[in-house]
Amino acid sequence: MKVILHLTARPDTVDQLKAVLLQVAQDSRAEKDCISYQVLQDPADPCNFTLVEAWASPAALAHHMSLPHTQQAFAEGVPLLARELDMRKLVEIG
Repeated sequence: MKVILHLTARPDTVDQLKAVLLQVAQDSRAEKDCISYQVLQDPADPCNFTLVEAWASPAALAHHMSLPHTQQAFAEGVPLLARELDMRKLVEIG
């Protein structure tokens, strides 16, 4: 199970959002069913971040979404956004 999440910070909240994303990445990488968790920032527009996650299964992703560190990241991060986040849950087909 893959997740691609696009987030856009307000110009005044870039550093705050970056800190939230780096913390949730660190915590998520420690989960046993996390295959990979990348935090990417657009060098042409530092307000734009992309998370690329790989989970062992849909159940692993569901468990991750229920954990306190994930809930805290949403609670802290969403108010820092310039627009609604774009989350895509995908499965590899080939």
